[in-house]
Amino acid sequence: MDFGLVLQTDPPASRVVSLMKRAERNGFSHGWTFDSAVLWQEPFVIYSQILANTTTLKVGPMVTNPGTRTWEVTASTFATLNDMFGNRTVCGIGRGDSAMRVAGRRPNTLARLGEAIDAIRDLAEGRESEVDGQPLRIPWVRDGKLPVWMGAYGPKALALTGRKADGFILQLADPYLTEWMVKAVRAAAEEAGRDPASVTICVAAPAYVGDDLAHAREQCRWFGGMVGNHVADLVSRYGEHSGMVPEALTAYIKERHGYDYSHHGRAGNPSTDFVPDEIVDRFCLLGPAEAHIEKLKTLRELGVDQFALYDMHDAQETTIDAYGAEIIPALNS
Repeated sequence: MDFGLVLQTDPPASRVVSLMKRAERNGFSHGWTFDSAVLWQEPFVIYSQILANTTTLKVGPMVTNPGTRTWEVTASTFATLNDMFGNRTVCGIGRGDSAMRVAGRRPNTLARLGEAIDAIRDLAEGRESEVDGQPLRIPWVRDGKLPVWMGAYGPKALALTGRKADGFILQLADPYLTEWMVKAVRAAAEEAGRDPASVTICVAAPAYVGDDLAHAREQCRWFGGMVGNHVADLVSRYGEHSGMVPEALTAYIKERHGYDYSHHGRAGNPSTDFVPDEIVDRFCLLGPAEAHIEKLKTLRELGVDQFALYDMHDAQETTIDAYGAEIIPALNS
């Protein structure tokens, strides 16, 4: 199993770079960041520093979207980093939540997202693609490689992931929901004539290593609120009891009342008081190292290829180090 570290690009950027260097030393293979231009610093600028200060770490957004930047700009940015540092990027992409809503825009449609996945990958790898009706090709790309991984929850998005994406990003670590969604992605891949096993499965969730479970829950409760934004969209689209989305995912948002993006992804987020302890425990990895190892082994058996650790809490270094000392070796022994 691979391991990734997920951070927000809060200033100073030097701290983001330092934590990513620490992650590589501890056996992490990927470094991910949020991508919301208003809320945090521009990640692609920081990626160049992460890549320059690491040796093998792969970097990318978790996740970008097709609306913040034009597709040729996104592709050229990835291609430039790959040309400089040797194909060490991954494009995580989705419809757009915080980046779009904070700017007063609606998330992109799935149709537009599907077109963007093809165009960004093709352009970044040196092939011609069509952008807004215009055929384009980036002529200087040589031997470029850009895997595109899609974040998804709902049935239509999961199907699109299976048809188009090189990887699936699931932002929660609940084994029941992971099994349900991985099956949906792989079924869609098979229906599209693809090898289902070719789609990389990445589960992303907060992890907090320590014995004080109550404190860990409070540090990670924000995650249930973040996931709740996507769940609320699913409920409005499909209905609460449609059978299209598992009630194990949707039931907990009944007491949700709005969301303040100024606290997005942060410990102590006041918009997450509706999130019960049960959801924090299901969606996150909490407790001593042994509890993390047990849950990760379950996820690995369900086909998860990478666990990407959200490290937005008050124990960033100690969690990275605990994973390097105990958890990563146990999963890869």
